[in-house]
Amino acid sequence: MKLYRTSNGNYVEDGGKQFRVPESNWDALVTHQDLRAYLQSIAASGQPEPEFASARIEAPIGGQEVWAAGVTYYRSRSARMAEAKDAGGGDFYDRVYTAERPELFFKSTPSRVAGPGSQVRIRADATWSVPEPELTLLINSRGQIIGYTVGNDMSSRDIEGENPLYLPQAKVYDRSCALGPCILVASDPLPAATPIRLEIERAGRLEFSGSTTLAELKRAPADLAAWLFRENTFPAGAFLMTGTGIVPPDSFTLNHGDRIRITIDPIGTLENEVAQGKPVAAG
Repeated sequence: MKLYRTSNGNYVEDGGKQFRVPESNWDALVTHQDLRAYLQSIAASGQPEPEFASARIEAPIGGQEVWAAGVTYYRSRSARMAEAKDAGGGDFYDRVYTAERPELFFKSTPSRVAGPGSQVRIRADATWSVPEPELTLLINSRGQIIGYTVGNDMSSRDIEGENPLYLPQAKVYDRSCALGPCILVASDPLPAATPIRLEIERAGRLEFSGSTTLAELKRAPADLAAWLFRENTFPAGAFLMTGTGIVPPDSFTLNHGDRIRITIDPIGTLENEVAQGKPVAAG
């Protein structure tokens, strides 16, 4: 079943029908002792809500932080080794790919997150920007994976490639993160054959497309979640992006007005338009 956060409340979708969730506080909802059972009871006893069709779907986030894991796919490892080679950091990514400890980094506060249909941004001081389509975990305050959503980890590859210590500037800025369109609430892990697809449309034509599957993800989502919660507490839970296996060619960079579509079956499609960042101040 799917959980939506919208402009007129929270809804659960089951069997193609949408039911209003009485709990309006998102944080209280996702920290529920047994979220799946609670939502199942609503769908079993409630009446479908026609108002859902006219509601604006928002990013499925309340007070949660967003974190991300890096170098979890071989394709990402290769790309990041190449971009950082001249800065002397190329072998860092090879080493973390094979290490027991994963790369985990802070990605976004809730206020910086873009929802479905809204704009993501590229930095004005970057020359090489790409989207990173990622399966994203929703983890409750007890460290349990309770759902999945689609994530876009917008990245400035030239800034990170200049020096690996610039990773926060390459990754963390306003609207550098998008989540949605919903939370797939599931008790079992997604199958390894689950596909992830990326399409980038420019001026009405398909500029780039790529795909991968979760079978290419080197680290188990549950293992990544355990590392995140090892020395951190998250009273409202947290989101964790699990890395990307789709990297456009080095000749590609996002432009203002591009449309990014990321699809993960059976969650859905996250679509965002690209906006240019703030102009760099003189001096």
